[in-house]
Amino acid sequence: MQYHGSTMLDTDARTAWQLFHLNWLPIFGMATLLAIGLPATGLSLEPVAYGATVAIAAVLLAVTYGHRRVKGELADPKLVFSLGTIGQVILTCAIVGPLSYVAGKLNWPLQDGALLAIDRALGLDPEPIARYVNDHPWLATCLARAYGLIKFPLLGIPVVLALTARYVRLQLFMLAMSLALAVTITISAVVPAIGTYYALHLPAAHFPEINTAVYAGQLRDILALRDGSLDQLRLFSLSGIVSFPSFHAASAVLYMWALWPVRGLGGLAAALNLLMIAATPVIGAHYIIDVAAGIVLAAASIWAATFYLDRSRAPRKSAAPASSTGLASIAQES
Repeated sequence: MQYHGSTMLDTDARTAWQLFHLNWLPIFGMATLLAIGLPATGLSLEPVAYGATVAIAAVLLAVTYGHRRVKGELADPKLVFSLGTIGQVILTCAIVGPLSYVAGKLNWPLQDGALLAIDRALGLDPEPIARYVNDHPWLATCLARAYGLIKFPLLGIPVVLALTARYVRLQLFMLAMSLALAVTITISAVVPAIGTYYALHLPAAHFPEINTAVYAGQLRDILALRDGSLDQLRLFSLSGIVSFPSFHAASAVLYMWALWPVRGLGGLAAALNLLMIAATPVIGAHYIIDVAAGIVLAAASIWAATFYLDRSRAPRKSAAPASSTGLASIAQES
């Protein structure tokens, strides 16, 4: 979408601010589940790191709301939406990490055998895939670095989209990510799994060229959760214990969608995130069906977010068609 004058920018900022408030619904929903789930499962949070993280998010959000109250509704939306969304991202991460452990503590039967059987039925046995990567150390190193790319866009996307005045797209990204996280944790509670190497009965050292630290962490924590030896959660020591669906794959799709309209960055983001998806089965010990499910979940979450926006603007289309952009123009903002 090309902006001609300040009217469209002001309209988008107001719409984005409404979406910003809507984004609190899934965040508060997951926070409520965490508050109920921790005592119900006998888990607790180490208070210092968790409190510091929540305090940082609170400061960013206080600046966001305070700036708008002092300066006016549409003053400096770049600052408002970048800081506000980063605050929501930090708070969301502080909630979903422990919440995934609450879901794992429910101790539903592990589904590694079923997930491995699905992969093999599709002709995608994880063992020869891992063996091929192990036999090419340069590829193993590349995939290990790619797998770690999940962290940086979480803080980078709010800055990039806010600075390029894509306020609505930023809030749609945040809404889609929150929805995808909520669904991911819900599914993981009833379809728990440890990973491909566990299903194959292979020790982490079986593939010495592959960095299996991520898998080792999830193996350790899932087994400790299930036998009751893990009861205090340290925020910065939590592992990614969700297998199906893969949120690495889901986040890669969300990142590509968010950054695609940004000239000079969209293509690079697509290439790096496709590499992260390729790393997920090997470095993250995810089944191929995990990856497929994560991609579908991300696409469905983006559709749900943009569908909501389109429907919320529908009444204004008939009354004032010139001021309404609709789903197609928002989805292709540039």
